[in-house]
Amino acid sequence: MPSQMEHAMETMMFTFHKFAGDKGYLTKEDLRVLMEEEFPGFLENEKDPLALDKIMKDLDQCQDGKVGFQSFFSLIAGLTIVCNDYFVVHMKQKGKK
Repeated sequence: MPSQMEHAMETMMFTFHKFAGDKGYLTKEDLRVLMEEEFPGFLENEKDPLALDKIMKDLDQCQDGKVGFQSFFSLIAGLTIVCNDYFVVHMKQKGKK
């Protein structure tokens, strides 16, 4: 039986390949659909209408319109860090009450 971490890794890999398909990379449209389905509300709550363009530009290091798994993982890591930072601050504030 896989551990929680192994399951999390498997989920990230399967999610990437679900949206990348046989081509093995995400296009901007793939990334948009992934963000809408896997992070509902993220783009809706984003005040910058060009947020997806900026994310794509940051992830597409070769500037070829393709986001590979390594760049996708960087996105997930970054989002996880931001969520953890929020969680830590929220937990500290909750503890002060």
